[in-house]
Amino acid sequence: MISRCLAHPFDECLEHLHLVLQRCKDTNLSLNWEKCHFMVQEGIVLGHQISAMGIEVDKAKIQVIEKLPPPTSVKGVRSFLGHAGFYRRFIKDFSKITKPLCTLLVKDVPYVFSEECLLAFNTLKEKLISAPVIIAPNWSLSFELMCDASYYVVGVVLGQRKDKIFHVIHYANKTLNDAQLNYATTEKELLAVVYAFDKFRSYLVGSKVELEHRAFWAVKKLYFDLKAAGEKRLLQVNEMDEFRLEAYENAKLYKERTKKWHDMHIQRRSFEVGQQVLLYNSRLKLFPG
Repeated sequence: MISRCLAHPFDECLEHLHLVLQRCKDTNLSLNWEKCHFMVQEGIVLGHQISAMGIEVDKAKIQVIEKLPPPTSVKGVRSFLGHAGFYRRFIKDFSKITKPLCTLLVKDVPYVFSEECLLAFNTLKEKLISAPVIIAPNWSLSFELMCDASYYVVGVVLGQRKDKIFHVIHYANKTLNDAQLNYATTEKELLAVVYAFDKFRSYLVGSKVELEHRAFWAVKKLYFDLKAAGEKRLLQVNEMDEFRLEAYENAKLYKERTKKWHDMHIQRRSFEVGQQVLLYNSRLKLFPG
């Protein structure tokens, strides 16, 4: 469990900490004392360096990866990609960089660690060493999605703009399968948008998202004409609409369950003659008892 009890005054920080611990006590949640850190400015949490600046990679883990020699077997390639993939959210175009290495993992492909593989291996290590600091999302600001598609990879970037400066929250990308490789450019770009909404749905639920994407608006402009838009692109737009409806349903269920939880904790009160109470009768009024 990660709890941020951040407050400028020390007394207020203690108050927030008390609320967090009380919530753990009320829910019978046990904490490992050895893994708990209090009143620190930064620390390692789940392999990430957490501080007021944002989220960074663990330098100790990166130093281990930096010293790794080029793999000499398929098992070594898989191990390296597993370690590097843990920090893929920090690396732009991760799938594009690792494409030559991933090819070595395909069944019945002879293991030949070519110059292209060596370049991908060294590039990935350099990207990890110089990984940027990723900010935590500010839920009071709007999100921005940047989507792009190449021949064999779709990539998306989720971020927010503060003082007209774009700050990255998460990088994500996906290698296309054999069927998707045959898509037209417009279809690949729309596929990137669908992938982005599916990947970042936890960030975008309940948020307003402005999307500047010619492929998407081109389909919207056709008023869902099946012959003009094409069945494949129409299905992709419908899939995006399903994400929107699912987000609405999840928000609705959350509100209902939250209301039910609060109603359970409302204490019944008994009133005596002469007391003034608030009654709801189409509008709020004061009625004498």
